[in-house]
Order: sequence, then structure tokens, then C-alpha cells
Amino acid sequence: MSLSRRRFLETATAATTTAGVLNAARTGGPGDTPLPTRALGKTGARVSILGMGCGSRFLMYEDEDAAIAALHRAFDHGITYYDTAYSYGNGLSESRVGKAFEGKRDRVWITTKIDDREGDAARRRVEGSLKRLRTDRIDLVHIHALMDEDDLARIEAKDGVLNTFLKMKEEGTVRNVGITSHYNPAVLKTALERHPFDCTQMALNAALVGMKNGENGMVPNPAMVNSFQTLALPVAVHKGMGVLAMKIFAQEALVSEAPAEKLIRYSLSLPVTTVVLGMPKPEMIDQNVQIVKAFQPMPKEEMHTFSNSISLRNKARIDEMFRDHVDA
Repeated sequence: MSLSRRRFLETATAATTTAGVLNAARTGGPGDTPLPTRALGKTGARVSILGMGCGSRFLMYEDEDAAIAALHRAFDHGITYYDTAYSYGNGLSESRVGKAFEGKRDRVWITTKIDDREGDAARRRVEGSLKRLRTDRIDLVHIHALMDEDDLARIEAKDGVLNTFLKMKEEGTVRNVGITSHYNPAVLKTALERHPFDCTQMALNAALVGMKNGENGMVPNPAMVNSFQTLALPVAVHKGMGVLAMKIFAQEALVSEAPAEKLIRYSLSLPVTTVVLGMPKPEMIDQNVQIVKAFQPMPKEEMHTFSNSISLRNKARIDEMFRDHVDA
């Protein structure tokens, strides 16, 4: 079921684009090169290969003016993908994103995520998100943080969140529907196989390659099986979904293990559209923009060597950290 990165990139290049999102790309300065973009699955849009995560790291901008200035800084660099959620500060993140991009709505792609599993509650939550985001539609809404088989059953219920979001897509309030998972690649694989998601977001970093059930739920597995990368990602690519990579630094747990440039390069060398990063300081925005502008795909052998080296040292603790993790 795997697809080569070459085939993925050829598909991305051939995809149609949404002019508003494409035209949002800025150069970041006179004579500077533009931020690269990729097609977001079958959505018809192209977005920047670096997305700004507006979760716990973004909420470290305690002052609202500083937070909005950071969003404007990202936009001026050419970042068009913004990832928020109601659970990020009980709507605070959404409100800041909405305020920052009022009047620029057609020039950015805004994704929000909803934790509710019951359909009526999820609809009410989206209605609140629309107000906070100051918009009449959401580009992508994710069912947030899929955990296990029981959780998937709640999502799939007749009166559950999935059917509600698909109905909202028909109504035009939501343009695309996706699902995220931090923890369980096997259950995410099942969800992606069963349902017509437009996009998915999963934890994809070099240390998490090779999840396998064992004591406390996970044990290291150098054979590189049973991971998001080897289980869920191929399904998403096969079905033409837009793939968003998160937890590139594993909530900063990997920054002492490898340079940011190498961690980002590894994840962008997978068949993904965008790496979503939390950037709690303006200089981090600048640094990450320069890294992705200089991106060159990592050779497969180098990816394998790199992932093996940091997975053996770090995977067990990162697996456990993400067991009940929701980036609130």
C-alpha cells in the first residue's frame, strides 16, 4: 500500500489549487525566496510546508498583542497554514487567530480541532469556533485526538461527531473533515480505511518510528513496524488525503538529541504536506522559515540511520508521554 515519495510529489504538483491560499504566500522580504508549498491532498488547496501550531506553545505568548504580532510575522514569512483548537485555552487560541486574520481570511488556511464525540455538542462547538475565528466557514475541522477502539466507536456512532461533521461539510459550514491521533497508529489506520476523511494529522518524527504493543502499551521496535509512519501514513497517502505532521520535536523532548534542521528535514522527507510546529518565540518563526526554505529531501538510507539512532534512546519515554496527551 506504500507510495514512493516521488509519486506523492508528482501527485501534489498536479493537484488543483485554491487561488486564495496560494496567493497568500509572501516572500518575507525583498529578494527573498518564497516559502515552498505543497498540495493538501484532494482539497484543491496548496499550503506552506511549514504550518504554525497555535496550541500550548503559542499560548506561551501571554500578551495578546505579542501573540497576534507572531501570527502576522508568520504570515509575512509566507506561512499560510494555521492550526488551532477550542481546547487551546478554551477558545483563546481561536480568538487570537480570528482577530489576526480578519480581513485576510481568503489568504490563509485555518484548521481547528474539536474534542467532542457527541454530534450535537460538536456542532455547537463548531458554531462557537466560527464566531471566535470571525469567519463563515472553517477550511478543515479535525476530530481531535483519537485514542482507542472504544473512542473510535463513539466517533462512528449514528449520532456521533463524524456524521455531524460530514453533514456540516454538505451544508458548507465546514469545507473539509479530518482526524488526528497522537498515540494509536493502528486505530488511526482503521479510521482512515473506513471513512472518507479529507485530511489527517499524526505524530510523525524520527523517534516514534516503530511503535509496538508491549509492557505499558509500547516498547521499542527497531524493525520499524506498527508506527504512524508505517501503518497510518500509507493509508492516508493511498487515499489521497492531506497529511499534517505534528510532534516533530516531541514537545521539545528531542531538541537535545538532534538539530531542529534535521528533525524537520526528516519529517518533511515523508509524504506529508506540512509540518506543524509550535513557535513560542519570534526568532523561532524566523529560524524555522529559513530551515524549510533550504529543505532538501533526506536520502532514505540516512532517514533509516537517523531514526534508528534516536528511536532507541527516546521512543519509550515519548510513547508514554503521548499516551494521554492532548496539546491544550
